[in-house]
Amino acid sequence: MELQLQPLNLPSDQERAFIIAGPCSAETEEQVMTTAKQLAGKGCHLFRAGVWKPRTKPGGFEGHGEPALPWMANVKKETGMLVATEVATPEHVELALKYGIDILWVGARTTANPFAVQALADALKGTDATVLVKNPVNPDLELWIGALQRINGAGIQKLGAVHRGFSSYEKKLYRNEPMWQIPIELKRRLPELPVVCDPSHISGRRDLIAPLCQQAMDLGFDGLLIESHCDPDKAWSDASQQVTPEVLDFIVSRLIFRDTTEHTDTLKDLRKEIDEIDNDLIDLLAKRMKICRNIGEYKKENGMTIVQTRRYSEILDKRGAQGSLLGIDTQCIKNIFEHIHEESVRQQMEIINRQ
Repeated sequence: MELQLQPLNLPSDQERAFIIAGPCSAETEEQVMTTAKQLAGKGCHLFRAGVWKPRTKPGGFEGHGEPALPWMANVKKETGMLVATEVATPEHVELALKYGIDILWVGARTTANPFAVQALADALKGTDATVLVKNPVNPDLELWIGALQRINGAGIQKLGAVHRGFSSYEKKLYRNEPMWQIPIELKRRLPELPVVCDPSHISGRRDLIAPLCQQAMDLGFDGLLIESHCDPDKAWSDASQQVTPEVLDFIVSRLIFRDTTEHTDTLKDLRKEIDEIDNDLIDLLAKRMKICRNIGEYKKENGMTIVQTRRYSEILDKRGAQGSLLGIDTQCIKNIFEHIHEESVRQQMEIINRQ
């Protein structure tokens, strides 16, 4: 199913992608207006704030709901900025549109639930809303695309995606793993769809926001969704991942925007070399699989198990170290050989179970 899209037409400087900025939560009218005026003074055209904020655990600040919506309307009136907030239920949609919210976004937890997304889609029918859909909590591209299709199927054509990273059980550098290959694949499959990066939720730390913004621009993202607060350390939610409007302006002013056009013979020649190498890689993989099938025949004849764990561990460690010496990330090499091993096992299983 192809998406029927219209341009978002969100205001931005010609030199940079559009920036949607504002606090994680709309805490007080004073905090909202102070932050908005500071951002507007730095040239920001798009203001965001969470009105409904269901947290992972109860007991934290979960937003003021409807009483905060007039504050957002006042931001729009006094600064001329467009305003954005998250919606998670049909009632949220109705109230947000009632108060003139310009941009609605669907949060990661909501995207993960097709029933909730369909309810939002039904509530959006007949409107001309601009909607951004965040990736689901877990790395599931099909679920993300499905949510976009449901919203688009309701007639919403001013549609975009937001990459906010994916949850991981293990504690690593980032709050949410970027897993850039997933939004890149989304962009490949839906090339007309605007994709926005949310470095605040990926990082979980304000000191990591700047490099993530640059990486998103290097990868051709269309915009950034960044949490900015007039006094981040006193924020009522996600204080550690918010920056002041002044810091945000500094980050954005230092971004480098690279040319996305393809216009050189040199690039074409280099890509031709890559295509030739890729062809060689496929041929080598085919030869490797042929040997794996021969091994499968041997194991079948001698009553051996398919997976030899010691041999598998040896391959991963040896090839990972070899890749590192050649300037390739160890984990990347291990991931590649895990997929190769998975296919090898599949082919040997066919041979062993063949009557």
